Amino acid sequence: MRTLKDIDLRNKRAVLRLDLNVPIQDNKISDDSRIIASLPTIHRVLKDAKNLLIISHLGRPEEGVIQKEFSMKPIADYLERVIDEKITIIDYLDSTGLFRASKVQILENIRFFKGEKENCEQLGKSLGELGDVYIFDAFGTAHRKQASTYSAIKHASQSCAGLLMEKEITMLSEILNEINHPFTAIIGGAKISTKINLISNLANKASCIVVGGGIANTFLKAAGFEIGESLFEKDFIQVAEKLLETGKIHLPNQVYVGSHINTDKSILKDLDELEPTDRIFDLKLNNKIISNLKESKTILWNGPLGVFENKVFEKGTQELAKIISNSKAFSVAGGGETLAAINKFISKDELSYCSSGGGSFLEFMEGKTLPSVEALGG
Repeated sequence: MRTLKDIDLRNKRAVLRLDLNVPIQDNKISDDSRIIASLPTIHRVLKDAKNLLIISHLGRPEEGVIQKEFSMKPIADYLERVIDEKITIIDYLDSTGLFRASKVQILENIRFFKGEKENCEQLGKSLGELGDVYIFDAFGTAHRKQASTYSAIKHASQSCAGLLMEKEITMLSEILNEINHPFTAIIGGAKISTKINLISNLANKASCIVVGGGIANTFLKAAGFEIGESLFEKDFIQVAEKLLETGKIHLPNQVYVGSHINTDKSILKDLDELEPTDRIFDLKLNNKIISNLKESKTILWNGPLGVFENKVFEKGTQELAKIISNSKAFSVAGGGETLAAINKFISKDELSYCSSGGGSFLEFMEGKTLPSVEALGG
């Protein structure tokens, strides 16, 4: 994969595709973590390049329709203050008119341009030809084969990965290809269908896999336990049974149940105490799981163990976070809910690495080649 080290940016016009899809309320950014993660690449490019054009999507507007609430203006205003450069917003794809108003410009929301989602070749060609070099640093969108994440890279005369993209691929490749055993993977979340490929891939690599959330319920059902009215996926029972046969899947002995997801009361029950009306919303880590985690030299975490947003169902995820924070293992976490749990119970700095990707993180860990990585020669 080509990186910034392979490109001479001196006196060049750089086009930089970032993931600046941040939450905005009342025209104010409520979480700037994605912008902060992009700053090293922005500063690196501005150090040598003559001009910089930033491209990103924001929210989910109707494609081809300009909607004021999804404008890049709040992000342009924020960046202007942070990088101390005048930034203007453009809404056209004509390279002859670029950079007349300022050294740094931001293209209006890329999803305002028809053809982005279906990877329109013409749109990709227009984007790729806006500058002398096209830099892709939006790992969170690298799993999407779209005009700005694939075709633009292909059509650019020069293209490379930015610093964040390079770091993501390096760190995630290390956990897949240079595993230091024992290796424990924690896979949580509501639906096993969304992570079955990940679990199957990790079953060939991990020493043990701890499952949580609705995913754990499906495995408990496959193992023959009563799970009452808990969420599970009937169509994946047979797949779960086969994965259980590997001996890699570690299940809890006790779970927290409640009458509904927003209840203010939970009850801890052994698995053999569960009744037909019970609903599982959290689990308790058993001694074997805790021991495995503490002995691990590599830990991968994706997905909470329970409905941690509710205080009465946060115990499993909170205990897991604390164990990982105190571990000396090489620890990597990814996924929006996982990062939310980390921010609630510990700090991102207490893990070796926290990925900025959601879907990209999952597909990479499944062993797939991401479209943007392919386009970059990876």
